[in-house]
Amino acid sequence: MSIRHSLLALLQDQPRYGYELRVEFEDRTGAAWPLNIGQVYTTLDRLERDGLVSKDGDDGGGHVVYSITDAGAEEVGAWFGGAVDRGTPPRNEIAIKLALAVTLPGVDTSAVIQSQREVSVRALQEHTQARKAVSANQRSMDTAGLLVLDSLIFQAEAEVRWLDLCEARMVQVQVQVQAPGSGGAG
Repeated sequence: MSIRHSLLALLQDQPRYGYELRVEFEDRTGAAWPLNIGQVYTTLDRLERDGLVSKDGDDGGGHVVYSITDAGAEEVGAWFGGAVDRGTPPRNEIAIKLALAVTLPGVDTSAVIQSQREVSVRALQEHTQARKAVSANQRSMDTAGLLVLDSLIFQAEAEVRWLDLCEARMVQVQVQVQAPGSGGAG
């Protein structure tokens, strides 16, 4: 996730100080990805170093206000104008865990799959309930949060389907191992 570009986009809307950026980010993404305030200020320092934001003094309450520069506006425009690179897939801890489980002796792969399925189904239910709650009283500002919830729902659904496939493959492997020699004369 590009915190850098997200902060630039929010500054394009209006100048803000760090805590305001954090609150706006979480509000606009349905708080799906909480930001550490230290991460916000570290990113702002880098953006200032790179000439993409500038300090506009303070808000009278001791908060340093940042605004986007022309170079920053160009950068965020390019970000919105381009696709997210899918070249190197992010590490998926569940996939790594299952890949290791099927290759190591003594690991109950079925139990690993079932345990993860319970967590994934629960996440799917929580996201679906959250979406229903937002939809029931939808305001125009809720569209961004709904988009994020839809994404989380689709990801959870895909994960559950993938776990079903993993379980089916484990059953298939067990059947092949237990079957008498294949390819012989009968």
